[in-house]
Amino acid sequence: MIFVRFASGHEVSFPTKGNPRLESAAEEDVGRIEISPFGLHWPTLDEDLSFAGILEGRYGQR
Repeated sequence: MIFVRFASGHEVSFPTKGNPRLESAAEEDVGRIEISPFGLHWPTLDEDLSFAGILEGRYGQR
């Protein structure tokens, strides 16, 4: 699970299952998250998720 707490206090969590890059990755790589003003980035996995997408429930690849 990935947990995000925004400065506003809003919290959201989502499973890594359903996202091919996150669900098959080593826990160590999943834990290496970079935060930008726009979203989350996993440099070792070449994965990006926008905060807008996360808030809309889009945290997997289609």
